[in-house]
Amino acid sequence: MISSPQSSRFSVASILKWAFSGMVLFFLIAPILTIIPLSFNAEPFFTYPMPGLSTRWYEEFFSSDVWQLSLHNSIIVAVASTVLATILGTLAALGIARPGCPGRGIIMGFLISPMIVPIIVTAVGIYYFFADIGLLNTLTGLTLAHTALGAPFVLITVTATLSGFNQSLMKAAASLGASPLKAFFNVMLPLIAPGVASGALFAFATSFDEVVVALFLTGSQQRTIPRQMWSGVRETLSPTILAVATLLILFSVVFLITIQWLQSRSKQNR
Repeated sequence: MISSPQSSRFSVASILKWAFSGMVLFFLIAPILTIIPLSFNAEPFFTYPMPGLSTRWYEEFFSSDVWQLSLHNSIIVAVASTVLATILGTLAALGIARPGCPGRGIIMGFLISPMIVPIIVTAVGIYYFFADIGLLNTLTGLTLAHTALGAPFVLITVTATLSGFNQSLMKAAASLGASPLKAFFNVMLPLIAPGVASGALFAFATSFDEVVVALFLTGSQQRTIPRQMWSGVRETLSPTILAVATLLILFSVVFLITIQWLQSRSKQNR
């Protein structure tokens, strides 16, 4: 069977497109991939070739009191802010998605403003506000700040999920005697759960990776992983930072895979 010139041109264009996309992707991730081997360097140098392989920098991360305190603080703040951001963002999305919501565009723009305003402006504003109410150098203050940063991601994700939700299901549940709260937990929440979970993951990643606000609001006892990495780069450049960066890269890969799986589940539910 002889292929037509048109199909041949299509094949060549497809190959060129994939080749160009592959080169762009390699250009973007190549600097990241160079970090991973250096985290196993036996010597405290950031150079190739490496004299040997060792896991000493990972051992130092898991045995260092400073790094473990930072990890402990990051987990506490990320989990707490994720719970708060998920609750607030979901409630806001439910209100905005209701038919006939007045001023929907203005409300939506106001609620997602933490995503639009430069982070340094947000950090300065939160710093002066928290200084007046005594929340500086506390994990509570950092948790509230990260909640404000993470809630817009939940809002956008849940709002997008609700756009494909059939509101007649809630009317059917009400006609069968279910209260609005019971209808939400038994009918709506199971169907929009992938969207809620996706937003929660975005909020968790936002908190766990945030450094600018943490620099303004935290002291030595409230420092998080990103702030400790920032301090390490400025003060003592150690390969332990590369080990932590490698672990964060693995976390990001798992995070992206989970997001893709949740999005596929959300499409199936729709």
